[in-house]
This record gives sequence, C-alpha cells and structure tokens, in this order.
Amino acid sequence: MINYPQIDPVIFRLGPLQPRWYGLMYLCGFLYAFRLLKKYSKWIGLPSPEVADSVLATLVMGLIVTARIVYVLFYNLSETLAGPWWEVFAIWHGGLAFHGGLLGVVLAGIYVSRKYKIQWRRLTDVLALATPVGLGLGRIANFINGELWGRETTVPWGMIFPTGGPHPRHPSQLYESFLEGVVLYIILHLVWRRRPKVGVVSATFLLCYALFRISMEFFREPDVQVGFLFWGITMGQLLSTTMIAYGSFLLWQSLTRGEDGKKDAKAK
Repeated sequence: MINYPQIDPVIFRLGPLQPRWYGLMYLCGFLYAFRLLKKYSKWIGLPSPEVADSVLATLVMGLIVTARIVYVLFYNLSETLAGPWWEVFAIWHGGLAFHGGLLGVVLAGIYVSRKYKIQWRRLTDVLALATPVGLGLGRIANFINGELWGRETTVPWGMIFPTGGPHPRHPSQLYESFLEGVVLYIILHLVWRRRPKVGVVSATFLLCYALFRISMEFFREPDVQVGFLFWGITMGQLLSTTMIAYGSFLLWQSLTRGEDGKKDAKAK
C-alpha cells in the first residue's frame, strides 16, 4: 500500500483569497485551448485571431453551466435539493460532469459558429485536440481533492483516501489522468499531423475517450448517491455509450463525405 500524499486542495491562503488546485488545473486547460484557437484561427475560419477571446469565453460558459446541470440531474439531484440552495453553484467543491461539459461545448460551438460564420467541425477538431490537457490535469485535481477514488483493491499501489473508508483503493484518478490526458493527447496529435478530413479528429476523440472512460469505470467507485444502474453498469459507462454511437457516425461521415483538412477555410 502507498500512503496517500495528503496534498492541501488550497494552493495558498491570503485572507479571503484561497486559490485551489482544482481551479488552477481548469485554467491551464482553458489557456491551452485558447492557444490552439489562436494558432489555428485561419484554418478554423475565424475573422481574426483576436476573436478567439470571445469564442473561448462562450465555450467556457457553456461548459461550466451544462457540466454542473448534468452533474446535479444525473449524479446528485436528491443531495443537492436537500442542501442549501447556493450549493447548486458550488463548483469549487467539484461536481462537474464531463458529459455535460461536452454537451455545453457542442451547443456553445454551434452558437459561435453561426455568430462568426466559422466552420463548426473545424472548430470542434481544434477543441478536441486541446481537451486532453484539461482532462488530464482535471483528474490530477480530483486526486488532490481526494475525490472520485477507485474501488477497493489489494494491488501494492492501493491507497487509503481520507473519505474512502479504511481499505486501500485504486487511485483511479491517476489512471484516468494517464489515459484521458497523456495517451489521448498523443493519439489525437498523431492523427492531427496527418491532416485528415475535417471531423476525423473530433470522432477519434469521442471514440477514444468513451472507450477509456468505460474501461476505467471498472476501477472507479461509482458515486455513492447513484451506485450501479443495471447489469453492473455505471452512469459514466451509460453516458459514454452515446459518445461511441455518435463518434462512429461522425467518423463514417467524415471519411466518406468530409472536407479536405489540408485546405485553409475559405474567407467569409
């Protein structure tokens, strides 16, 4: 058994100012996405690189709002309703569902694509390329917070988490950080370098993330307020199957009818 490192979730304390690792990790992910939006602004079809500021702000808002809504509705509805009303907005305690965040980015992406007359699928390809950074860092933040730990285990690297009971558990947050962060980053960038048809990178992201998430759910303890659904399936696995379905359709459509990804977007 390896001792849990007991890292303080708060980076430093300066009176009421108490920045947390959770927020810092998300900020780093957003900054990387911003960098890619500016770098590939011409390929996406943005009117100018400066528009990336407004695009990212809209995407972040959509991500946070729907990630919180989906978490509350699918993972924590009864507990949230039983607590004080302001807990609905307490995202600094965690409680952001990835699948909800993905939905929010899709909806916000459609909005900004219409507003700025840019190509939506090119935008989603660049965002997919950026996402593993935020995912990997976010899972590390989950580990620091001592949340979303794994199932009980006898492996030598099992850890006893502060809120996970007396038995060692899989540090599944680190497993997910490696697969959803490092491995997914490498896969997507290898695909991107080949400059495939538009939409292929997005489809690859959906399929790989879903497969990684489904496999990691076998090591991760289901949320106590949700538990297992049917046939031992978790909520994360159920929601990820929709990503496989859409990712497969998007991959087929992109390969058969997709736009050439080697060309810059036409000026609007």
